[in-house]
Amino acid sequence: MKRLAILVRIYYFILTRRYRITIKGMDMLEAPGAKLFLPNHQSHIDPQLIAVIAAQHCDFVPVVSESIVKIPVISYFLKKWNVVSVSDIKRGNRDPDVLKNIFSKVIDALKRKKSVIIYPSGQISHTPIEKIHNKQSAFVIVSSLPKNTKVIGVRISGLWGSMWSFAWMGERPSFILTFLKGIFYFFANLIFFSPKRDVTFEFIDITDKAKEMASTDRRSFNNYMEEFYNDNGPEKATYIKHFFFFPKSKRKYPANLVKG
Repeated sequence: MKRLAILVRIYYFILTRRYRITIKGMDMLEAPGAKLFLPNHQSHIDPQLIAVIAAQHCDFVPVVSESIVKIPVISYFLKKWNVVSVSDIKRGNRDPDVLKNIFSKVIDALKRKKSVIIYPSGQISHTPIEKIHNKQSAFVIVSSLPKNTKVIGVRISGLWGSMWSFAWMGERPSFILTFLKGIFYFFANLIFFSPKRDVTFEFIDITDKAKEMASTDRRSFNNYMEEFYNDNGPEKATYIKHFFFFPKSKRKYPANLVKG
């Protein structure tokens, strides 16, 4: 575990060359006991950021698509954290028992006083507004939480417009290709000179309200989570240049590019 902690610190250093991170509600991260983290999902990079942040403060289990679990380097960290792998429906690998498997593994981890990170939307956002639609994994878990488990809503902002998001191309970016681009930009900017994107993580205890909504029905719970994530309104797409030696970009967001 000591080796893993060192690698997490190294990866955190790499990520923070590009991302200037602000954390609100640090006490929620550091609080003892099991916690169910429910973040919004703006891009492919936010799970990496929240993982290296959470790993420095608590013992957690991530719930991740199996397509990501299979990626070298990323898979090393995920397996060390006892990842809960979710079958990828877009690749035709839909497990009919996927919800049952997620539920049993997540509840088991929470009972063992571990924390869990799961995305209620189950996918990166197609628009500046977080939509959960009819997804049910978070609802089912919150409906049956072990005693004394806290539900922590995580509101992430600043990543809409990242190369990891839908914003600029109107389609899902390739994880591997974008990951390789990130490595190239890291060294092309001489490690220390990457233009930085401001990203904010708000950790908020929503235990009582989340459990109340989950005791009604799935739609009420999902609507509540959407309202929580979108409390600040639609986020403006922000483009940050990739090379420090380029002039300041005046790139404008392409109107009506993103398909909802």
